Amino acid sequence: MKNSRNDRLLAVIFYIITILFAILCLYPFLLVIASSFTEETTLLQNGYKLLPDRFSLDAYKAIFSTQTIPDAYLITIFVTVVGTTLSLLVTSLAAYALSGKRLRFSPQLSLFFYFTMLFSGGMVSSYILTTKYLHLQNSVWVYILPVLLSPWNMFLMRNFFNEIPKELFESVKIDGAGEMKILRSIVLPLSLPALATIGLFYALGYWSSWAPAMLYIDNPKLYSLQYIIMQIIRNVDMAQNIAVAGAPSTTQVTPAYTVRLATAMVTVGPIIFLYPFLQRYFVGGLKMGAIKG
Repeated sequence: MKNSRNDRLLAVIFYIITILFAILCLYPFLLVIASSFTEETTLLQNGYKLLPDRFSLDAYKAIFSTQTIPDAYLITIFVTVVGTTLSLLVTSLAAYALSGKRLRFSPQLSLFFYFTMLFSGGMVSSYILTTKYLHLQNSVWVYILPVLLSPWNMFLMRNFFNEIPKELFESVKIDGAGEMKILRSIVLPLSLPALATIGLFYALGYWSSWAPAMLYIDNPKLYSLQYIIMQIIRNVDMAQNIAVAGAPSTTQVTPAYTVRLATAMVTVGPIIFLYPFLQRYFVGGLKMGAIKG
């Protein structure tokens, strides 16, 4: 009975600590949300508060005032969904081929992948390859194809495949199954934690992509959401700098700070809703894939 009471007391303490830690993590996020709906002058005068003194949608109006935002959302969603799907497919195929002893020269091939993690050709060679040889400029595929495979994710997936018992593969091969059927029917269903973990990594990368739009795209209809948001912030900062320099200004204060907060919500918000669906797989997939090299 004494041990039972101590166990319950310890559990209550752990719950309290966990709740307090969750509140500390959630507080800055709620503060950003509330401040993004605050009037600019009120935010400058009174600072950040969980309950806005004066509610305002000026920051979000400034963001969605341009017609390119809906197109940018569609482009970013397409790149994230299609890119993540193709990256998972290519990563799974490469990891499966290099796992175990399926290829005679798999250690040497793995070295080629590992080499790209240490050394890079630089931006100039990447630009020449993308534009002159792949001809991906002004194409939505420029967001996807150059970063289709991440060696780090491939090695993580390969290590996860190596954890699957070899006896399972041998029993399936006895029944006459080929490599593609083994991958499709056995390996991938058993690798949901790894797929969810790596899929989240890829989705975050594709969702946050903005450099290809700046380097390779001239058509505004192909701009990503992140690049459009960056342009909006630059325009707001420029307008604010002109006002500070003494140029004629309107009676309405440009929502510079609240626009920054609103852009954080617009860009981060959708990807946050993806995490709860993958959270139960995330820790297990990351841990199991990192056990062996």
